[in-house]
Amino acid sequence: MNLVYISRSIGLEKVANYWEQILIINSHQRDRFANKIKSLINNNSLNKNVCLLGWAFKKDTNDTRESAAIYVANNLIKSNLNLRVYDPKVQPQQIFFDLNYINDNDKKNKNRVSVYDSYDDCIDQTNIIAILTEWDEFKDYDWEKIYDKMEKPAYIYDGRNILEKDKIESIGFNYIGLGR
Repeated sequence: MNLVYISRSIGLEKVANYWEQILIINSHQRDRFANKIKSLINNNSLNKNVCLLGWAFKKDTNDTRESAAIYVANNLIKSNLNLRVYDPKVQPQQIFFDLNYINDNDKKNKNRVSVYDSYDDCIDQTNIIAILTEWDEFKDYDWEKIYDKMEKPAYIYDGRNILEKDKIESIGFNYIGLGR
């Protein structure tokens, strides 16, 4: 957004338009990701709980500014889905601050979102895991144990394409990598 503003302020309309289109595409990708999850739940009568792994904008930080997780979560909340969130560094108060900033509905956010201190608790009573930050620890999880604990059929929406598709599918998961 800053690049759009700067470009326009110095008369570089084509450059501003380019950066603006990137913002539009990013927004479309976030909505598309959430809509795929909603569609899967609705078309297959799945549990309405979704485990979100990752909230930070990028790994190894607690920075949430413009994180895709905020927008994906907001889209899912609007569809009355329940979110179970785990991020190794982002605190619960930051997650609720981000959601309240974007949708100004504290009561609905608190009714629809639960934040967990461990991924193991986050996956209870879910069919779907959505990976939204590329934390290295997510790659090292015991995915067989996770699969055994989840409701079936079990799905992973890998928004960062950090997992090995063949390995995850051989366990029994249905794997959807964003952009694959």
